[in-house]
Amino acid sequence: MSGAARHVVVTGGGTGVGAETARAFAEAGAEVTILGRREAPLKAQGLPYEICDVTDAAAVQAAFAAARAKRGPVTVAVANAGAAESEPFARMRAESLEAMLAVNITGVFNTWQAALPDMKSAGWGRMIAVASTAGLKGYPYVAGYVAAKHGVVGLTRALAMELAPLGITVNAICPSFVETPMLERSIETIVEKTGMSPEEAAKSLQRGNPQKRFVQTDEVAGTALWLCSEAARSVNGHALSLSGGEI
Repeated sequence: MSGAARHVVVTGGGTGVGAETARAFAEAGAEVTILGRREAPLKAQGLPYEICDVTDAAAVQAAFAAARAKRGPVTVAVANAGAAESEPFARMRAESLEAMLAVNITGVFNTWQAALPDMKSAGWGRMIAVASTAGLKGYPYVAGYVAAKHGVVGLTRALAMELAPLGITVNAICPSFVETPMLERSIETIVEKTGMSPEEAAKSLQRGNPQKRFVQTDEVAGTALWLCSEAARSVNGHALSLSGGEI
């Protein structure tokens, strides 16, 4: 990790990929602030935290201001907070789509806008989105999620071009199914709707990965760390697939 990466903010930092990524940066010597809606999982990480909902722009700005006051300018923003809902397109309501867009893309937008002034002042910054292979291909029954994640990849590519002259890189990490509490909920939904056993449901999700396994949180965290290293200083505007070769 570059020495310039002094203060890292990770959204959705209370569990799963966000918690693992925050720990990895802290162990690498960075100041870290995690953001999330619920205090209990944030507090359990043993790292500095601020409570906010990433869909609320004012709340995100306030959280960044508090983090900045306590730990200095933000030079890395990992927009990890996200959610997925599964239902057939014919039964989707506009509200379902709006909910998916709000957390999965507007949350990224709010996070990166709050981080940008510090990065511009420093002449160095790393904006990272934890997207999904759903930002690179289609999946059935999650149209809203897929649309939102495609939007994240588009936002990443546009900002990468816009901010490159300022010393800021913008990239998206696109894992396939990661072994997290969100995946556990997806498996429970499959069991409920199909009658499969949990083991069968898990295998049905693993089939798309040529390695026949789930991605682990440390793989995503390690990729985020690498994107902040000097070795990755020319990596900009990429959607990096962590999928065992699926994409």
